[in-house]
Amino acid sequence: MKLTYKGKTKDVYSLDNGNVLLKFKDDCTGKDGVFDPGENTVGLTIEGIGKANLQTSVYYFEMLKAAGIKTHYVSANIEEATMEVLPGEVFGHGLEVICRLVATGSFIRRYGEYIEDGTVLEGGYVECTFKNDAKGDPLVTSEGLAALGVMSEELFKSMKEQTLKITKIVADDLKSIGLDLWDIKFEFGYNNGEVILIDEIASGNMRVYKDGKIVDPVELTKYILNR
Repeated sequence: MKLTYKGKTKDVYSLDNGNVLLKFKDDCTGKDGVFDPGENTVGLTIEGIGKANLQTSVYYFEMLKAAGIKTHYVSANIEEATMEVLPGEVFGHGLEVICRLVATGSFIRRYGEYIEDGTVLEGGYVECTFKNDAKGDPLVTSEGLAALGVMSEELFKSMKEQTLKITKIVADDLKSIGLDLWDIKFEFGYNNGEVILIDEIASGNMRVYKDGKIVDPVELTKYILNR
């Protein structure tokens, strides 16, 4: 294996067979020791969250496979907190896609004068940010991505459609065990001429509530896997 990238919550290695290995870590995004999937820096470390995120990812990748949705997932080793995936070329220097079902977090910090925290966003609201810590992960529109040569509007349309479809699958699954998905963050890559979901579908990348209170990532994984 060869280390190719050290991320906030995962390290990335290249494998001899041409695939990629993701090593999940116990770091979470947040601020001042408080978990927040909308933050762009590591704010805390939660023991066991790496394996928890991997287990959740495997659970949902298998669900998407059954639904006929292609992803980069190949296999996983839970004990070693690693996942083997297909190679996928990232868009630009990295692009994050957020689907918001309820207005909260950074959405409220930006637009709080127009909407109240906790307002349902009917149909889901999809937005994209560049992965750039120094610039605070700036927002970018589909037109902006096309103008910058990062992604055509046709590819963006495919990515948005997949985002809404995947979010609904995850939200419906969580709803079946009494949990409410408020927002979730994805990454997509370019593989063999098409846009596919890459990275993870992790407890640490979604904001979920139960009875009006946010569920921390480790507890969320327990709810998802121990039903």
